[in-house]
Amino acid sequence: MRTRPHKQAVSDVTEQFRRSFGSEPQGVFRAPGRVNLVGEHVDYADGICLPFALAQSTFAAVGAQNARDSWTVRIVSDLMDKDDAADGDRPVNIAMSDVGPNSPANWTGYAVGTIWAMREAGLLPADCPSLDIAISSDVPVGSGLSSSAALECSVGVAAFELVHGRAPNDEEQQGIVEAAIRAENEVVGASTGGLDQRISIKGKEKHALAIDFAKSSDQLVKAAFADEDLEILVINTNVRHSLSDGQYATRRGIIDAVKNGVGASDFRGLDDAVGAAINWAKENVPAEADRDQWVDTVARRVRHVVTEIDRTAQAIEKLSEGDFEAFGTLMVASHLSLRDDYEVSCPELDIAVDVALE
Repeated sequence: MRTRPHKQAVSDVTEQFRRSFGSEPQGVFRAPGRVNLVGEHVDYADGICLPFALAQSTFAAVGAQNARDSWTVRIVSDLMDKDDAADGDRPVNIAMSDVGPNSPANWTGYAVGTIWAMREAGLLPADCPSLDIAISSDVPVGSGLSSSAALECSVGVAAFELVHGRAPNDEEQQGIVEAAIRAENEVVGASTGGLDQRISIKGKEKHALAIDFAKSSDQLVKAAFADEDLEILVINTNVRHSLSDGQYATRRGIIDAVKNGVGASDFRGLDDAVGAAINWAKENVPAEADRDQWVDTVARRVRHVVTEIDRTAQAIEKLSEGDFEAFGTLMVASHLSLRDDYEVSCPELDIAVDVALE
């Protein structure tokens, strides 16, 4: 993965802004991609996750437009395919009055949807100025590294600081996180749980972020791998990933339905969550489903969530203690659960894990 020096990235996106809009940006803002060390697919189950921020980031150069007749955003990016985005340096012009549920349901929705949701939440004023935005990113698209969250958060922070003339405080940061989640869930139509946006806003070098979604709390955990002569290797399997292809929504749908069906606000509060899930599944077999296969699938999905939450709690403790061997063992167990119970792995990823372990 390409990682430009920070100064080079700022220079690149500034030049892109100049070419596209014929003026100087008022600021350049950055938000990183992320890798989740452990705690996969439990954020929407009120579980615990442990992501950390990558060096690869998305940069947003922004400026207020002179015209204020209507609220618009002009946006250009080096990030997207020409079929989906602006061609060359020609921006996409979006009337913010057209932004809302399922509109625009493409890559621009991540950016303008965040701005829309921020104004809806009062984080931006009713007379928010029209904006010009240039995007340049080192976060690979469709690689599971949260390129969408990096886009949302860079634009969200940019809009906030441009309008208010200061950085957001902790409460306002959380508001931007929630606005970015709305952009994905409502505007683009990708159902996500909030892990990606939180680490993109709150990540810190040489630290992971322990997020407890049941408590809506987070804390930095020292993860100075380099101090122990260790590195995290991020491997690109070249398998394209999409939040809006239905696979994510199918798995989340099962977890949401079981949680609501058994009346559990948090799977950690159930003595036998898998047993409760099996009982629920037997009573709620979809008309088109094979009963035994359905019950088995539901049981495995919930088993992953329950065991993954426990693994993550252990992993946070081991990382805090500097026990990297135990931490690595928990990472491997997480992969096996994701492969066998949640079925979100792929042959390329399984081979990468097997070779790394060898």
